[in-house]
Amino acid sequence: MMTIQPLLEKARQATASIRTLPDAQKQALLQQLSRTLNENIPAIIAENQKDLDRMPDDDPKKDRLLLNAQRIRSLAASLLDIARLPDPANQLLLENHLENGLLVQKKTVPLGVVGVIYESRPNVTVDVAALCIRSGNVCVLRGGSDAIHTNTILVSLIKDTLRAFETDESAVQLLPTDRALVTDMLTASQYIDIIIPRGSQQLIDFVREHSRVPVIETGAGVCHTYVERSANLEQAAAIVTNAKVSRPSVCNALDTVLVDEPVAAGFIALLAPQLAAYQVGIYADDTAYALLEAQQYPHLHKAQPEDFGREFLSLQCSIKVVPDTAAALTHIQAHSSRHSEAIISRDPIISEAFLNTVDAAAVYVNASTRFTDGGVFGLGAEIGISTQKLHARGPFALEKLVTEKWFVYGSGQVR
Repeated sequence: MMTIQPLLEKARQATASIRTLPDAQKQALLQQLSRTLNENIPAIIAENQKDLDRMPDDDPKKDRLLLNAQRIRSLAASLLDIARLPDPANQLLLENHLENGLLVQKKTVPLGVVGVIYESRPNVTVDVAALCIRSGNVCVLRGGSDAIHTNTILVSLIKDTLRAFETDESAVQLLPTDRALVTDMLTASQYIDIIIPRGSQQLIDFVREHSRVPVIETGAGVCHTYVERSANLEQAAAIVTNAKVSRPSVCNALDTVLVDEPVAAGFIALLAPQLAAYQVGIYADDTAYALLEAQQYPHLHKAQPEDFGREFLSLQCSIKVVPDTAAALTHIQAHSSRHSEAIISRDPIISEAFLNTVDAAAVYVNASTRFTDGGVFGLGAEIGISTQKLHARGPFALEKLVTEKWFVYGSGQVR
């Protein structure tokens, strides 16, 4: 029977090697890995094509699976960004000299072994490995079977670089994709310190239900954009279009548009031709349906209740006309995944109320939700967007890959 225990044991043993790697060495290692990715673009694309060939063209995960030259160069550049960031470990947070002579310090230390389960996103392989190396952590990666060829070559290049720097190559481990082994990973509390699922709500729910290892949830994003009656409608249409079509398969893409009834007709008249150009399927409530039908929108469907609160991950979205801001806030409260939410408005009082009322990791005024990203926020890269509130919320990036440890220095004190 196949077992991942030997891989997990090696990962735990590798913590000493990566934790003690000097800061300058970690920076140099990531800089070399950046060069290695750029030097191996043709080989990476060839392996990625093997995965792409096995996935149907109409699968919304295909865009997330794709690694072309531009995306690989972007990954390589992000490694340089991560290398330039300060090491979040070994930072002195607090220092007290007690009356009994004890010196008490609180410092940041690496989490240890970080397990990540993800789907169809080979960029996560590089992002997680780089963030963990920079912060002195070991990572155990369980990617999906649909990206196995791509993940294998990426981890091979990472391990080559670790060996070149005389660092234990087990600091980055790629687990087999056999689904039966996922439970072994989720119950390996003696080897793994934290589990981070990145993918569908189904994946997140499964991990939350079955894991004995502490879990930080990332991934699912049901994102709304609310067009308030004072909005600049041309700006609103441009923002909504960008949020939906710029990369529809990612978690910060728009899923639902809410629009105030007094401006719905004018807004939809501007939005319809922009979405039609990208053949976006719209699931509209009765009011929005009538307005879009009048515009002869070609990809129109009547919304069902389940179309609100749905993460589409494709060129589809839902639209609902609401009477006022209170109704919009109530709808978002009921259907949001607490990822990213936006309001388009020229009313500063309503905008501030939206920011302070909506319970989400990132909230926006007059901007696309597509900006919710660790790299964009200046964090180098991210493991995912956390939608929970303990330890980390929003982009789970370098700064959150540490915990706290107390150091106490004495000279014979007893209690």
